[in-house]
Amino acid sequence: MKGFEELDAWKLARIYKSKIAELTKRFPKHEEYELKRQIIRPSRSVQANIAEGFGRFHYQENIQFCRQARGSLTETHNHVFEALDCCYIDENIFNDLKEDFQRCLHVLKGYIAYLKRAKEESERK
Repeated sequence: MKGFEELDAWKLARIYKSKIAELTKRFPKHEEYELKRQIIRPSRSVQANIAEGFGRFHYQENIQFCRQARGSLTETHNHVFEALDCCYIDENIFNDLKEDFQRCLHVLKGYIAYLKRAKEESERK
């Protein structure tokens, strides 16, 4: 693999981040510095942490950054619930984003599991 941009986890995080950015355009003006900023920040962090972990070249550091990405992904999803609760989005949009969240989470967990196995293999050598 040549770069982080080839990782499925990073690609899905990028798509999710873009959908979140589009979503926030629906928010009322008074949410500009509240929910809008709160949901954008962790959505960007998911992708950034996956990339940063990839650049560390040590399995344990990469795993830790992916765990942080997982936390940011979950935080973003919590803010999507808030948008639903505030009636900024409807159930259909919420459900679409929930599917995206679950897909991202599944692939990210798989990547973490892969890194753990690779780390164990390298330690046995």
